[in-house]
Amino acid sequence: MSSVAMSMRLLKAFSEGESEIGVTALSRKLGVAKSTVYRLASTLVAEGMLEQNSENEKYRLGIALFGLGALVRQRMNVSTEARQHIFALREATNETVHLALLDGSEVIYVYDLESTQAIRMRANLGERKPAFCASEGRAMLAFAPENKVEAIIAAGLVQRTPQTDVDPDHLSAALAEIRRIGYALEDEQCEPGMRSLAAPVRDAENRVVAAVGIAGPRQRMDDEVLARFLPLLLDTAHTISSRLGYKAPAIY
Repeated sequence: MSSVAMSMRLLKAFSEGESEIGVTALSRKLGVAKSTVYRLASTLVAEGMLEQNSENEKYRLGIALFGLGALVRQRMNVSTEARQHIFALREATNETVHLALLDGSEVIYVYDLESTQAIRMRANLGERKPAFCASEGRAMLAFAPENKVEAIIAAGLVQRTPQTDVDPDHLSAALAEIRRIGYALEDEQCEPGMRSLAAPVRDAENRVVAAVGIAGPRQRMDDEVLARFLPLLLDTAHTISSRLGYKAPAIY
């Protein structure tokens, strides 16, 4: 059995009634030597998947798993509320429509509906892209804590297409503009030959938790088409946000 498979078995050994387990008990549960348990557990502790209680030296599930679980719950909640509205947006535009979440320095596409046209943006559920250049990523990063954006810049902005702008100052200016206008535009910066629009989705606490995007071939997504699609996109993002409990501030 591979180390990855054994690590998964080790994590699954924990339960609500047995939240802390020692090496001997884990060795018995898994049917492997204690030295193997030590090796696997040490790696999982280093990755934040496990923690070790310094008082009794037993292991418990780590905070990194809580973060992953929260991401799954968020994906399920947002996807459920967004599904019919994503479908309606695809029907209104006949272009590919995405629902994306921010996961570290990447966006992950958790719900997609492809255009029915022969030439179209392909939708790959679970696909990841750099958040700094994807329209959905920028729509979320614009409202993320400043230190998150700084960490992404510090890690390095990688050229993905000839049009990818990897200048940190340009990215900061672009995010400021997105905060001002409420949406993001990608023009071949992440995918050659493709343009996309994206708008943030907010929850009941006014946190940006997702983004909705429309994407298609550049020759079809000209400025006139983008102008026609923009209000549809913003309305969809607002509707999904409302379904998640978001209430827009009153204007006096």
